[in-house]
Amino acid sequence: MSWKESRIRSVLTNRCPKCHQGKVFKHNTIFHPKKFDKMYERCNKCGHKYELETGFFYGAMYASYATTVAFSVAVFVLVYLIYPPTPYWVHIINILTILIVFAPLNFRLGRLVWMNLFTGFDPEAIKQHQQRNNGSSQTS
Repeated sequence: MSWKESRIRSVLTNRCPKCHQGKVFKHNTIFHPKKFDKMYERCNKCGHKYELETGFFYGAMYASYATTVAFSVAVFVLVYLIYPPTPYWVHIINILTILIVFAPLNFRLGRLVWMNLFTGFDPEAIKQHQQRNNGSSQTS
């Protein structure tokens, strides 16, 4: 599998899990309180519907929880390596600060990972979408 077909690329670049070209989130600004969670309903390149069923993104909370744990462990280890005799309350404050600051990033990562678990890359998705659109416009 090449980097172009990688699910990791789809997650890290905010791209459609099916065609890896269309954007999932409307704004690149992650840390704007009113814009970080705005998503397109469908991919503008292949027409893939992001929310596969009602309540689909409830499962994204599990992926978000995993990234929260990863951030927490990373902060703890980093602080411990820099200054080993740190009191426990300093670790807690550092972890909470990082989790609050990176909450919008965590939200996006959770949704992108969840979508990529259920949708695989299809190199023909864009062509099929164009054919469907051309076929429906010709019959009208």
